[in-house]
Amino acid sequence: MKNILKLISACFILILTSCNLEKTSNETITFAKNMVSDSYKKPKFLIDERIRKIEEIKSELKQIFETHSKDKNIPGIAYGIVVDDSLIVSSAVGLSQIENNIPASIKTSFRIASMTKSFTALAILKLRDEGKLSLSDPVIKYIPELEKMEYLTKDAPIIDIENLLTMTAGLPEDNPWGDRQLSLSNEEFVNLISMGLSMSKIPSSEYEYSNTGYAMLGYIITLVSKMPYQEFIKTNILLPLGMNNTYWEYTNVPKTQLASGYRWEDENWKKEQILGDGVYGAMGGLITSIDDFSKYVSFHLSAWPARSDEDNGLVKRSTLREMHTPQFNFLNSWNRDWNNEPCASMIGYGYGLGISIDCKRIVRISHGGALPGFGSNYAFYPEYGIGIMAFGNLTYKTPIPYNKLEKILFEKLDLQSRKLPASDILEQKKEEIINLVSNGKVSLDKNIFAENFFMDISKERRIKEFQKILDKAGAIKNIQSIVPRNQLRGDFTIQCVNGNIKIFFTLTPEKAPMIQKLDISFRSNEN
Repeated sequence: MKNILKLISACFILILTSCNLEKTSNETITFAKNMVSDSYKKPKFLIDERIRKIEEIKSELKQIFETHSKDKNIPGIAYGIVVDDSLIVSSAVGLSQIENNIPASIKTSFRIASMTKSFTALAILKLRDEGKLSLSDPVIKYIPELEKMEYLTKDAPIIDIENLLTMTAGLPEDNPWGDRQLSLSNEEFVNLISMGLSMSKIPSSEYEYSNTGYAMLGYIITLVSKMPYQEFIKTNILLPLGMNNTYWEYTNVPKTQLASGYRWEDENWKKEQILGDGVYGAMGGLITSIDDFSKYVSFHLSAWPARSDEDNGLVKRSTLREMHTPQFNFLNSWNRDWNNEPCASMIGYGYGLGISIDCKRIVRISHGGALPGFGSNYAFYPEYGIGIMAFGNLTYKTPIPYNKLEKILFEKLDLQSRKLPASDILEQKKEEIINLVSNGKVSLDKNIFAENFFMDISKERRIKEFQKILDKAGAIKNIQSIVPRNQLRGDFTIQCVNGNIKIFFTLTPEKAPMIQKLDISFRSNEN
């Protein structure tokens, strides 16, 4: 009886989801266009010396990669640095094929393994934007064979597409087993699922890396687009970006262009058999070059900063920034910076990308890749408009020395991020605040404060506290520029004879913003 009830329940779910699939596929929901501010000022580089500074260290960068290749026994490494939409530094060290003595180059084709995952995620989001699926769709809607999978608890939520994207489906980490499934056919994959999958966690509760989850996403892309996953990626992402020398099947790559993969064993390099392409290609099948992949990095960098320019890319810029948003963050308290000093960071996984922000507030969006014979990495720093990438041909070995590169970029070169200009309303309120104290006497009579302001602290108390600070500070010598936190929040410093007055204020969300909070503090010259 229990089995009969399960069967009835499964059939009912399939009927409902089948109806939903048809509805999702055939209906496009339209909304009115957003009203847009005509005064917003996007973040910008105050002094942009990125290209000049990076080009001046080309020889140093090559030495770093040569040393890294030697230290890690990597036969060949190709690498590059992108600034905005240009590959400004690119080169290679070592050999792509030891047996044929062929040097690695920026046009050498390496298998980039799990760096493929962001392409899969991008394809899913493109289909979502086109109204052909929803991230909240249960995966069983597309892969009914999942009905045989046993959840760990009765109250576990059903796995949806977003769970697969963010690695929160509850599936177990499957490296290196998943690597060896690369050439699995769709039929073999469905058979695997039909036999039931094991779960390690409760869905939507924790992150755990899953290649199988991304294989499912690739299979869903095939079903929804009605074309092979690989063809959808090629037609809708690779070719529009000009990535004409990026491949899925290694047999399609010109023989002298394809990097051979190796493992280091018994103090020798041993050639690995390159794996064929299949359904697990969605998690790690792409084969590409530095020259081609740099276009993809530039595409992601183009999403930053948010702005009102024409938005005519493969997907909306906001969709790319959605990919760059971390989910299920956790504190990496043991993290260390490029000087091996403690530097805690927050880490999360977005859609096919890892995201971190460290104690220096540097945001890194990145992913690595590893398959038998290959290791690859790339990272981009959206606030700096810079991307770095490196591909190597040694099993599971990272080809990019992140600490050394970041030390050069952010310490030695002292590259600066974009800065947000102060909005007109912040500048206006700054001047109004200055007028309250400019003659040495505090006056809070002007109608610039929100209704809460004197309810929170009485007017008399505020005048008394502010006047005490003014008396200590002495005559005003200079007023510095405002430093915006966002469009409606900022701070500035008034330099006085006896020290500095720091003023911080926030504005209300009203159409005509008013001052809802005003903090004034003093630091004397003696401190």
